[in-house]
Amino acid sequence: DEFISSPPRKTVRFGGTLTEILLKYEKGDTTDFELLKHQLSDPDIKDAQIINWLHEFRASVAYLTKELEQLVNVLLKLPWLRRSREVVEEYLGFLGNLVSAQTVHLRPCLRMIVSQFVPPRITIREDDVDISDSDDDDENVSENFNTCHRALQTVARYVPSTPQFLMPILVEFFPFINKSERTLECYVHNLLRVTVYLPTLRLQILELIIEKLLKLDVSTPQQDIEDAEETANNYKFSFTFPVIAVSVICVFNSCLCNFIYQEEDEDRKGNKVVSPSIERMAHPLAERLDILMTILFSYIKDVCHVDGKLNISNTKDLYRDLVSVFDKLILPTHASCHVQYFMFYICSFKLGLAEAFLDHLWKKLEDPNNPSVIRQTAGSYIGSFLARAKFIPIVTVKACLDLLVNWLHKYIDNQDTGANAYCDVALHGPFYSTCQAVFYTLIFRHKQLLDGNLRKGLSYLQSLNFERIVMCQLNPLKICIPSVVNLFAAITRKYQLVFCYTIIERNNRQFIPVVRSGTGGDLVQTCTNPLDSFFPFDPYILKRSKKTIDPMYQFWEELSAEDLENLKKPIKTGTSEDEDDDFLKGETPQNDGVVGIAPNSYESNTRSPVSSIGSPADCYVPYPL
Repeated sequence: DEFISSPPRKTVRFGGTLTEILLKYEKGDTTDFELLKHQLSDPDIKDAQIINWLHEFRASVAYLTKELEQLVNVLLKLPWLRRSREVVEEYLGFLGNLVSAQTVHLRPCLRMIVSQFVPPRITIREDDVDISDSDDDDENVSENFNTCHRALQTVARYVPSTPQFLMPILVEFFPFINKSERTLECYVHNLLRVTVYLPTLRLQILELIIEKLLKLDVSTPQQDIEDAEETANNYKFSFTFPVIAVSVICVFNSCLCNFIYQEEDEDRKGNKVVSPSIERMAHPLAERLDILMTILFSYIKDVCHVDGKLNISNTKDLYRDLVSVFDKLILPTHASCHVQYFMFYICSFKLGLAEAFLDHLWKKLEDPNNPSVIRQTAGSYIGSFLARAKFIPIVTVKACLDLLVNWLHKYIDNQDTGANAYCDVALHGPFYSTCQAVFYTLIFRHKQLLDGNLRKGLSYLQSLNFERIVMCQLNPLKICIPSVVNLFAAITRKYQLVFCYTIIERNNRQFIPVVRSGTGGDLVQTCTNPLDSFFPFDPYILKRSKKTIDPMYQFWEELSAEDLENLKKPIKTGTSEDEDDDFLKGETPQNDGVVGIAPNSYESNTRSPVSSIGSPADCYVPYPL
């Protein structure tokens, strides 16, 4: 019965040997040639047939010239990946013979391999709409990827010029950002695997991946992500009736999101059901970005650590590549939220890397040949990095403050008595950006600067001569973000470093409201961020990948009423050592503790999202009477 019901094994071949068929084709007889293509294209072709054909083709690769490109394309479409091990090995041998004898077919072979870097596509139609995407349930997908990389290594071994032909194909096949998370995840993971055995392509591949991540990042502003999370939470708590699974579809900001909630029926039995979407981002593009950032962080860690120990040589090489990508893509991009954290992460491995990154940014800032916008952005990165990186010791912070403040004083020396000695962002943008970086760093780090010895710490802060910077004709307090200015003024007044409030009040009187007419009526605005600046290392909010960043990230807490009151009380300069100790016990945390106060970036402050963990709203310190 089994024999009768099983289909006959296809062992019959027509047209003679492969060599005879190809010779007939050269003479104009195409009958057997077409029959050959038909047999190779048969979806029911058996493993034994594929092996026999491939064996003959390997012996006849000299005949597979450019004129037989059509036949080669049929061979490259053979379903070899999901076949027996014998078929896979024979096909890999055929690929090696083909590209070594006929390099004209190198590109088609590479395209065939790269096309397998994503899970197989399945066809799905709903209401006559094609929503086909990757088959996430394919159990052999990991093994297939391994085989693809074997094939690519085989080709590269026979053709040394493979990398220069491969890179444009990798760019071409990169999935669109609206593809499924699984498709993007697999493709990026496979790209990073290529860098392991083709290291000459690593810089270009990292650049390609980070460019795509950057497009995702700027397409999902932080406020949109927080709004989506808030909307998801509202829907979650609004459904109180028992259900096994509820699919909720909500529309926000022209985006369609799906949320699935599971009822914890097993709670009564003591078994809590954890929703599989507990770590999913509500915003669909943020979900994709979160997955890809997790992969990138894992790659950086794996490259830099060998057998659990930091490999200095590998780390330095990867750092150079990432800095190159940072300069080309990240630094010229305004207000990206998450992608730049790859530099934050790799710098956490060793203090020397963090110092090298700060030195790199400093050279960008001080070089007058760089565009002003690049210099300003470099200043923003310096301030945000010094403030947020837990792994940067206070000694390095002081060294950076000395460097920045000395540059500010020299700038004032050169400008304060000249024709351009007036407040103008267009003329003095890098100066204002550096001032804001210094103010921002002081807000975060002032307690650590004073830790251990108040008198010595105050002496150091007084040596920076903030009064000259604040009082100069360039008037930095007028240009910097108000939240930074307010807290800087409160802190410097508390420690009697400089009194800023007279200048702040004068600047406030000089602000000219901007009236704009719209469909909703007139709107009165004042320009409160003339630098158009941002803090690139504001809190990281992607749920999965933030677990990598949080342990090394400096958060802050909301200002309590007592903190606000203490900021209004000046410290007497003539305190004794005992009084110093009392002050330190009462107000100065340990170096690795949570910093008490600091402003967030302008955009986050003005909107003050409830869900922004670790990012308080713009705090306002009242002017002293």
